[in-house]
Amino acid sequence: MKDLFKFCGASFLASLLSAAAHAQPYDIAINNGRVIDPETQLDAIRHVGVRDGKIAAVSEQPLDANTVIDASDYVVAPGFIDIHSHTPTPLGQRLNVLDGVTTQLDTEAGAYPVKQFGSAVRDQPLINYGASVGHFAARIQVIEGGDLPYFFEGSRVITMGTPAWELRATDEQLAAIRVTLEEGLTAGGLGIGVLLDYMKDGVDNRELAMIFDVAAHYNAPVFVHVRRGMPGDPSGLDEALALAIKTGAPLFVCHITHNAMGGIAQWLAKIDAARAQGAKVTTETLSYLAGGTSISADVFRKRDWQSVFDISYEDVQWTATGEWLTKESWDYYAQHEPHGAVNHHYLKEAWLKTALEWPDMMISTDAMPAFSTQQLSNPNIAGTFSKVLGEYVREKAYLSLSDALSRMSLKQAQWLESVAPVFQQKGRVQLGKDADLVVFNPQTVTAQATYGDPYAQPVGIDWVLINGEVVVDNGKLRDDVMVGRHLMGAARKVAE
Repeated sequence: MKDLFKFCGASFLASLLSAAAHAQPYDIAINNGRVIDPETQLDAIRHVGVRDGKIAAVSEQPLDANTVIDASDYVVAPGFIDIHSHTPTPLGQRLNVLDGVTTQLDTEAGAYPVKQFGSAVRDQPLINYGASVGHFAARIQVIEGGDLPYFFEGSRVITMGTPAWELRATDEQLAAIRVTLEEGLTAGGLGIGVLLDYMKDGVDNRELAMIFDVAAHYNAPVFVHVRRGMPGDPSGLDEALALAIKTGAPLFVCHITHNAMGGIAQWLAKIDAARAQGAKVTTETLSYLAGGTSISADVFRKRDWQSVFDISYEDVQWTATGEWLTKESWDYYAQHEPHGAVNHHYLKEAWLKTALEWPDMMISTDAMPAFSTQQLSNPNIAGTFSKVLGEYVREKAYLSLSDALSRMSLKQAQWLESVAPVFQQKGRVQLGKDADLVVFNPQTVTAQATYGDPYAQPVGIDWVLINGEVVVDNGKLRDDVMVGRHLMGAARKVAE
């Protein structure tokens, strides 16, 4: 009987504590918003309570909180996960978050060591960030004896065309690169990033097969910029798909529209066929119709790029100034500023529309590094997601709103969560998930960034929460809130 009283007393106390906790005001309440959770298909007026960085309530009744946001006429959605970005800089993160990005990842290029990724923001990260293991950085270390972990480190900026980008690995070097990739995965890499088209001659079949073999042994995705042929040529895609089928390694084809061009329907059909054979394959597209990359990229130095892209000098901008190039200015920059970037305008909207019709297509920025407002970048960095919401959802109805949000948050989280369980908490508006949220007006949200004005802030994205803190408040960035986290993978070798 004494034990019974003890049990009843404990249960009663637990009930009181639970009730008291529920009665406490939330840190933040987002009331009256149209809450859309792509995973559960919730799309209804709800009230979201945030406590200790987590979503603590999704209620049919308004909530009390220390901070209350009235989201009437607004959508409350998961924060956008940019799975392909190259701008882990203070300016890059500020521009991203104003476009609704709560997590910024470089999976195409990656870094090695992964812990050194984001060194420019590590002390004061505004948003979450992370990277795959950078195969290019492993090559720099093994083949050149260098130590550049990312495209830039302090004042150092990468230039393509050095031995790591050109030379084939010896058997000894290949073994060392393998060890480096494995170390990178176990140290937090979100997969393996392979800039294959940038080292088209340097990486042979042995090395590419090794990369996929490593990824398969760790059940980690390979993020690859496939070798580019002439317009529409799927040979580079075929090469990657064959290895994905053979090894079982998950394959992420970077910016497929930019590689497939007019062959996009055929490329997607090939991916569907590979998936039907059991391969784990997905892909992404951008929302702006130009490519952005280094003027020293392999395709510009060693190939007939005008035929590859079906453009000429007048279709290319020097990114830092927005200047449209001529042959003379192109030759000057290629010789004197080989680390600089260009925006080459060659895509057609019809190709993008075809890509968006593929059910599992993700959307990302592929944003170039941004260091100063005096030095221009591409508009992807500031307008990618607002452009989708304003132009491709509201104006042109290429996507439903819920579908678009899934392609900007949930699908990325689901793809990454097997290698990085932290993403099980991202991309959802559900109880217990991380309070990474974006609150936007679906009737007014509009991108304003253009190639002439790439840093213009979008309209209609008025609140952004990261890890339960308001980072964008009524359209204004709070510079005193630095709550981003370095998101790491947890890859472990799969038993033989």
